[in-house]
Amino acid sequence: MTPLAPLLQAFFAERLARQRGASPHTIAAYRDGFRLLLGFLHEQTGKQPSKLRLEDLDADRIAAFLAHLDRERGNSIRTRNARLTAIHSFFQFASLKAPEHAELIARVLDIPEKRFDTTLISYLTEPEIDALLAAPDRSTWTGRRDHALLLLAVQTGLRVSELAGLRCADLQLSTSPWVKCEGKGRKERCTPLTRQTVQVLRIWLGEQGSNPTSPLFPTRSGRHLTRGAIWRRVIAHAATARERCPSIATKNITPHTLRHSAAMRLLHAPTPVDTATIALWLGHETLDSTNKYLHADMELKRRALDRTAPPNAKPGRYRPPDPLLAFLESL
Repeated sequence: MTPLAPLLQAFFAERLARQRGASPHTIAAYRDGFRLLLGFLHEQTGKQPSKLRLEDLDADRIAAFLAHLDRERGNSIRTRNARLTAIHSFFQFASLKAPEHAELIARVLDIPEKRFDTTLISYLTEPEIDALLAAPDRSTWTGRRDHALLLLAVQTGLRVSELAGLRCADLQLSTSPWVKCEGKGRKERCTPLTRQTVQVLRIWLGEQGSNPTSPLFPTRSGRHLTRGAIWRRVIAHAATARERCPSIATKNITPHTLRHSAAMRLLHAPTPVDTATIALWLGHETLDSTNKYLHADMELKRRALDRTAPPNAKPGRYRPPDPLLAFLESL
């Protein structure tokens, strides 16, 4: 076994787990990244992972690995950058443990993240939300579970990892009902629940039993639904919902789409909720993450445009005076 193996083991056990106190999600993401990297290097060099040396992880091979993620695996730029973040973190640790490789480490740390285009978020309208919530077959146990999960997701905006980790004890359904979750950075937050959500969850809890440590949304065997399982359930129910609401077919619906929909509901409320409150609701670190919902709200921009009308101008949007002009405007 070469010095790289104990160095990598120390990175996970000492730096991530002990010094940084990284969450299980972070450790799992970094682990998966290095499993891919070591497998790629094995194919490139013919060496078993335990026989690889730090010199085998030079900047050229790391760059080739990142290109492999783009081209062969079809990973998104965000995923590619996340893998690079894990590699950078390891090499920062290696700079303290193996200073004799300072030049090699500096070259790897100099590999930049790739820039990417930022697109407008996708969210569901109220008719689309109704169609999605009606998709699960509530005559079955899994249908009632999935209906409760979808309703909670679209009302609270919880992340898929937060939904997957919920236990029965995380619900408070009596006075001032709320759900408690552990978000990014191990930060706990409580989100209030509507009367409709409380009614559905109360019935679901009655069916589940009273064990407070049990998963709120379990599998048939009683384990927590995984994030991947929740993704698959959302996609399956979205496919069913398209039959009732064809506009759903134009959208890529994932658990994160439900999170976006919860935020847009708050923004579109009769008395719009300010972005600072939405940031607290969703567990955002800064308002930068919340401002993307303002960019996606076309009606908010139209109202702003109406307020910029010249003096003595009739308020409102331009309306073509002729049917043919109206048709051309609609193109």
